[in-house]
Amino acid sequence: MKQQFTGIDEIERSLQKDRRFHEKLVSPFTRAVSRYELLCPGDQVAVCISGGKDSMLMAKLFQILMRHGKFRFGLEFVVMDPGYAPENRALIEENAKKLLLPIRIFESRIFDAVDHIPKNPCYLCARMRRGYLYRYAKDLGCNKIALGHHYDDVIETILMSMLWAGQYQTMMPKLHSTNFEGMELIRPMYLIREEDIIDWTKKMNLTFLRCACHFTENCSSVSEDGTSVSKRAETKQLIRILRKTNPYVEANLFKSAENVNLDRVIAWKKDLAAHSFLEEYRD
Repeated sequence: MKQQFTGIDEIERSLQKDRRFHEKLVSPFTRAVSRYELLCPGDQVAVCISGGKDSMLMAKLFQILMRHGKFRFGLEFVVMDPGYAPENRALIEENAKKLLLPIRIFESRIFDAVDHIPKNPCYLCARMRRGYLYRYAKDLGCNKIALGHHYDDVIETILMSMLWAGQYQTMMPKLHSTNFEGMELIRPMYLIREEDIIDWTKKMNLTFLRCACHFTENCSSVSEDGTSVSKRAETKQLIRILRKTNPYVEANLFKSAENVNLDRVIAWKKDLAAHSFLEEYRD
C-alpha cells in the first residue's frame, strides 16, 4: 500500500518538537552555522536545492533558523534545472509545495553539454553547476550560496583524496569564490549525519530525487545488485567495513582534518606554494 504523505504541520513539529530529530538535525545545523561563522547579519543566501533529501532538508532548516535566529538574513530558494526529465522536475516542484518552499527555478543545459564526455563527466558537471548557481545567485542580490553536503560527505572526501588522489584534503565548511568577487559558498549541513537525514525522510514518508543525470540513467558500470559503482560508493562501503571493528572510525576521520600536526608532515601546500619539512629542519 502506498504511504501517505505526512502533512506540513507534522513535518514542522518533527524538527522543532521531536527531541530526536531536533538533536540530530536542527542542533548540528545551528552549531555548524555558529562554529564556522557561516552567516552574518544582512546576508542574502541562495539555498541551492538539487531536489535530493539533503538540500530539501537544508532548506527547511534554514526556514527554522530564520524564524528563530538571533539576527536577520535573507533567503532565496534556488533550483537549477540542468536538463531533468519532466517527471524529475515535477517531483522537485511537488516536494517544494509539500514543504512550503518558495523555490525559484532557472534552466541550463548542462546535461546536454557533458553528455559527449566519454568517461565520468561528474567533475565537469559539478563545476558547471556551481558556476551557474553563483551567477544566478549574484543576479538575485545574494552574497552566499549554500550547498547540502553533510558530515558523511566530508569524511568520505578525506579518505577519497588519500586513496584515489594521493593528497590530503576535505570539503571546507565555507569558501571564497575565486571567480565571483564577494561571493562565498557555505555548507551548513557539515555536522549532520546522513543516516539521520534518511531516518527523518522515512519517518515523514517523503520521497526525494536521487541523482537524475543522463550519465547515471545510462550508466553501464553497475554492481550485481543493479546499483551504480563510483569511487564515493566504494569509499562509503569501506568506511562501513572499518566501523565493524572500530566504532570511532568516522569521528576519527573527521577529527583528523582538525588535528593536522605540521611537525609530522613531510610536505604541504599553502596558497599554491609548496613547502617541505626541510625548510625548518635546516635551521
